[in-house]
Amino acid sequence: MKRPAIRKTHVPMELRKRTIIGVAWSLGQQFSTKILNFSITILLARILAPEEFGLIAMLTVFVSIGYVLMDGGLTSSLIRTPHADQKDYSTVFYFNLAGSLLIYGLFFFIAPLVARFYEQEALTAILRVYGTVLILNAFCAVQNTILTKEMNFRRQTQIQLPAVMISGLAGVFLAKMGYGVWSLVWMNVCNALLTMLLFWICSPWRPSLLLDRERLKVHFNFGYKIALSSILDSLHQNIYTMIIGKFYPLNTLGFYSRAEAMSQLPIVNLSYAINKVTYPMFTEIVEDGVKLKMIYRKIMQQVIFWNAPMLIFLSIIAHPLFRFLLGEKWLPAAPYFQLLCLAGILYPLHAYNLNILKVKGRSDLFLRLEMIKKGVSLLGIISVISFGIYGLLYFQLCFNFLGYYLNSLYSGKLINYPAKEQITDLLPILTIAILTGAAWYFLDHWISGIIPLKDWLRIGITGTLYGSTYLFISTVFKVSAITDFKQLIFRK
Repeated sequence: MKRPAIRKTHVPMELRKRTIIGVAWSLGQQFSTKILNFSITILLARILAPEEFGLIAMLTVFVSIGYVLMDGGLTSSLIRTPHADQKDYSTVFYFNLAGSLLIYGLFFFIAPLVARFYEQEALTAILRVYGTVLILNAFCAVQNTILTKEMNFRRQTQIQLPAVMISGLAGVFLAKMGYGVWSLVWMNVCNALLTMLLFWICSPWRPSLLLDRERLKVHFNFGYKIALSSILDSLHQNIYTMIIGKFYPLNTLGFYSRAEAMSQLPIVNLSYAINKVTYPMFTEIVEDGVKLKMIYRKIMQQVIFWNAPMLIFLSIIAHPLFRFLLGEKWLPAAPYFQLLCLAGILYPLHAYNLNILKVKGRSDLFLRLEMIKKGVSLLGIISVISFGIYGLLYFQLCFNFLGYYLNSLYSGKLINYPAKEQITDLLPILTIAILTGAAWYFLDHWISGIIPLKDWLRIGITGTLYGSTYLFISTVFKVSAITDFKQLIFRK
């Protein structure tokens, strides 16, 4: 269905150029740091036991919520503030620092309760040390926000890469020396410390002795709703970990956390990269509804066009991938990984949709939507918990598709792009990716049953053939995402 009004609207050259550069560096930053981190984790997984990864996974929800409470959504408010000045930045800096100290103090005192809940005594000391990353991150949150606001993802990459590399090597060294779970703890603390130091070295911004109550009130009135929404999201994202850690053996949580971490490498990195670029970009064109809808639609299709086949391919080759990268001891995690990959196909669009609510200043709708989704999710989890870990995983798969639909209902109304129209635009891409993936899933198993192949060769052959088939069929059926991609990259 043609949309003449939309296609006649052009993106300003400067914004288009900044967006392309921003996406490239944001993706480069995310994938370079995460792939490096992932490679280090592979080395650690070959040394450490699943149980030791399970102990760290138990604390993820506390650290995630700690980050949200520390910030209070104020950095999101800074990004959307057109002319933020030294008063704004300094006020948020001191708020974050005070918040981090309070949250760490709370963690220090509740650590024994956390250990008792999971029946793992070692968690008391681990949480007290691991929690220091909140304070370290508070010292550089504003510098990071300023670079994001400026779309200076190149500088962020230059800061984060060496921090990840040095801390990762330290973690591997400690694991080799027999420090067990503490190698993971000190690796994360070292990463936070190095990141903080590099931000202060590379960023010219310094806080002044300024704390403006009125500025704090403005930022807090917007940010606290984002913060509450983020807390709900953190609880929802980690509720599976909490349930598995509480009711299942520790190694089961280790398998789940490793499967989730591997599936999140493409999912979260793409989401985070797109989110970082589109939020400040949408802020610049928020008053032009036609242009906002056009750019929103094009980016949405691009995200799904590349994300869907990537995750379907990973689910196809899950078993050889885990055996090749992690070894036989991690194979029980492969079925979890398959379901988590499929569940993440639409995940990047969740944050992308919610950016519309934020740039429109509708943090009230943002919070309401998160409360609705998390309420539905909680009821669903309670209803399937008796079916074991696979009941939880299949529900997670279904809920991710439902979550996207609910997000698109709200954001679609604000830009005149209803959920039905969005789904219609996505269906051709998803249909080709799913049908092609299903065909190659059966072909892969049939071929490997007849001709035993080495895992790396099986992964390479399946990936090449599946990717080629997907692109060929998409070209034959003239999927608009391919045309838009060529225009985005090559149009002068």
